[in-house]
Amino acid sequence: MTSKFSTNLYSPGLFDITQDIIGTLPLKLIKEWLESEQTPEAALKLLEPYKVTGYSVSSDSAGLTKLTKQKGLLEILAIINQPKEIVYSFGSTIGGKGVGIWAADNTQMFYPTSVRPETILSALLTVQQEISKRCQIKIGLGAHYGEFYYINGGLYGLEADAIEEVAENETEGGEIVISQAFYDLLPANHNFTITQRSELATEIGNIFRVVDGPSLPDVPPLNTQYPIPYSETFYADLVAYESRLTDTNFGKELADKYLQNKVVVLIERESQAAEVHETALFTNLSLSAVIKDVGLRLLEQNQGTEIKVVGTIGIYTFDQATVAINFVQELRQEFAAKGIATRIGIDAGPVLIFDLALGGRDIAGNPVNVASKMAQDKGQFGKFYLSSTLKEFLDVSQFTEIKYTVSGVEFTIYEG
Repeated sequence: MTSKFSTNLYSPGLFDITQDIIGTLPLKLIKEWLESEQTPEAALKLLEPYKVTGYSVSSDSAGLTKLTKQKGLLEILAIINQPKEIVYSFGSTIGGKGVGIWAADNTQMFYPTSVRPETILSALLTVQQEISKRCQIKIGLGAHYGEFYYINGGLYGLEADAIEEVAENETEGGEIVISQAFYDLLPANHNFTITQRSELATEIGNIFRVVDGPSLPDVPPLNTQYPIPYSETFYADLVAYESRLTDTNFGKELADKYLQNKVVVLIERESQAAEVHETALFTNLSLSAVIKDVGLRLLEQNQGTEIKVVGTIGIYTFDQATVAINFVQELRQEFAAKGIATRIGIDAGPVLIFDLALGGRDIAGNPVNVASKMAQDKGQFGKFYLSSTLKEFLDVSQFTEIKYTVSGVEFTIYEG
């Protein structure tokens, strides 16, 4: 596929969709790109109004994969809720703003340049101390100072992606790392103990581990209510469940009220590179719009639901495994004809599907995690993968059985 796109590639009504504008695909901005000359200069001009300078701080949980094998979905959501509250409460106290959709176990905060780097580090150390004392899981934190594009509630761009990747894949529970740009802003007489992660090279330069330092002064957190994607009713029940995790009857009541059994299809497409990152950003957004367009069209004949298309990922749910496989086969054929390489994971089980306050949907549940592990962690482009759960519904005799371990958990999957 060439790097130049046209609106003729898409269904006529795609860019009239409004429900997924906020927090996922910025379809209006994509349309403006498609109607431009699609040059690096055009990309920079379109993105200029969205440029912000400051600090992006991302987090990711450690040990969650193993925990999902031991506990139910609602218990997991209650367990990961508390670290998110702690991250947001201390972050907002010092002037930070929650960005993105905090539906999973990860978080992201943006701090303007008016916030001192020492204050941020003290807040992050305090966050880790509080999580260690009060929570069942730990998180890794990554912080970077730089330029980003703040578009419809999310941070975009090379630097935002880079620090998020570091936090997700290169940190341990309880760890804090900062980029070279962040490190360079600290005064020479700072009181933090910092060591370089010499084994780690990134697109944003050297990475440093913050080992110790002063905690945040005794300032009470102002607000624990992070950018909650759930309904107020569900969130109230989730908070109530935090203090009643051993109450099996209450847990069953909530599960019956909120959870659905679904077949989950997670599709990842291959990213496209470009000499100028801003051009690659638009190229990849345009490819995501292709996934959204094709997926919506095929869902009409396959009785499924689009949950979201964001970044390189599309997530869909179905009531029947055979229908999900039919959707996947048709979608793969269309993408192959367009030169788009994909890898796909499919699992089934109880999930929570919820409407977002600003439009669109999101999903939580072990089937999403398993589908992601199969496709993104171990999968090859051009292949799709079934979990062992799908053996109950499908003949897997023509698939290749694969066994492996991710995050200390053993998986048996089937490659096709």
